[in-house]
Amino acid sequence: MANLVVLGGQWGDEGKGKVVDVLAARADIVARYQGGPNAGHTIAHDDSRHALHHIPCGILHPGKVCIIGNGVVVDPGSLLREIRDLATAGIEVAGRLFLSNRCHVIFPNHRELDRIREERIRKHRLGTTCLGIGPAYESKAGRKGARVVDLRNREILQASVEQHFRADDGPQSPIIERLGLDVKRVIDEYSRFGDILSKFAIDTTAYIQRAIREGKTILCEGAQGTMLDLDHGTYPYVTSSSPTAGGACTGLGLGPTQLDAVLGVFKAYSSRVGEGPFPTELREGAGEHLRERGHEYGTTTGRPRRVGWFDAVAARYAVRLNGMKAAALTLLDVLDDTEEISVCVAYKYRNSRLTELPSEPWVLKEVKPEYETVKGWRKPTGDARELSALPQEARDYVRRLSDLIECPVAFVSVGPSRDQTIRCEGSILPNWL
Repeated sequence: MANLVVLGGQWGDEGKGKVVDVLAARADIVARYQGGPNAGHTIAHDDSRHALHHIPCGILHPGKVCIIGNGVVVDPGSLLREIRDLATAGIEVAGRLFLSNRCHVIFPNHRELDRIREERIRKHRLGTTCLGIGPAYESKAGRKGARVVDLRNREILQASVEQHFRADDGPQSPIIERLGLDVKRVIDEYSRFGDILSKFAIDTTAYIQRAIREGKTILCEGAQGTMLDLDHGTYPYVTSSSPTAGGACTGLGLGPTQLDAVLGVFKAYSSRVGEGPFPTELREGAGEHLRERGHEYGTTTGRPRRVGWFDAVAARYAVRLNGMKAAALTLLDVLDDTEEISVCVAYKYRNSRLTELPSEPWVLKEVKPEYETVKGWRKPTGDARELSALPQEARDYVRRLSDLIECPVAFVSVGPSRDQTIRCEGSILPNWL
């Protein structure tokens, strides 16, 4: 069976966690390839809800191997709490969870820098989670980061930590100096983290390559969505890594020819956390209603998400950029009581009509959506298990979105539970669905 990448086609929070959880039953390995604890995947399982931030969603399937790839930045304390929480819930991770020893780690000063920057530039803030993800990737790119493998070598760890705190180490140093963090305490704490994490840390690239040679199947899990990609998203209001399909190669140590298909996940409407342009955003009224119906509050921060109608321009861009073979449409049930549903089919910018996503952030901020309105179904869909069981208007909506984004819909989610999933006949991913 083919190796599959599952990623978000919008601004994140598309329901990737549920999609990966459903597909994990057919995978041998579920591997996360980018992001950090700023990701939040909420999974409904056995009448409980589990919030995962580092660990791939396949962990809720007994016997499945889960990998945190080298492209992820890790907060060791947060990861250990996540492991403990799963164990408390009766989900054992020992022997099933592996952490790349090449993952870069988040230090306390990364978190503090993140917070201070957001406070200092309040007018033009990015709306980050303030968990240190951006600064940690900066350290990685600046070749002064520390990796999981370094935590068990006190000499290397000490040199890395001290480099972060040196007063002559660039423009951020005065800020770091004012934080008043105890260097020795940080070194001691992270040394302990290294000892505990050593039972999980391995060369995950070698593990994955060996698994592929043995004929095993890899399900690659992205964290944030395409529109937050560092290179291809709505820069500068983006994350610090590559959630797009190419990130699966660099973030796990896979060659492009070892990936067989990409499945994009899209909400039946749109949402966004943080700052940045969001052409179809709805305020008050319909927006508040959608937010409450969809429980649109961040898993990681609890912040209310901005919500809006489905943006087919941005979604089609994501389909083409990632080479998606199929789409999963989630949270269709949120629209069950909506009388009329709008879909953005183009942008209006001054005297122009745009059908492609503009790269200029000032243009995207100024565009007005051109909407097409479709009739809602005003009936519950949560009990539907086949496409034919959906109201005709709901089927028409799914078909129209598929046409607009130029990608077949492989399955539709009508609720948070695994069984609230409709598999579409004729899918081009039959082995997975």
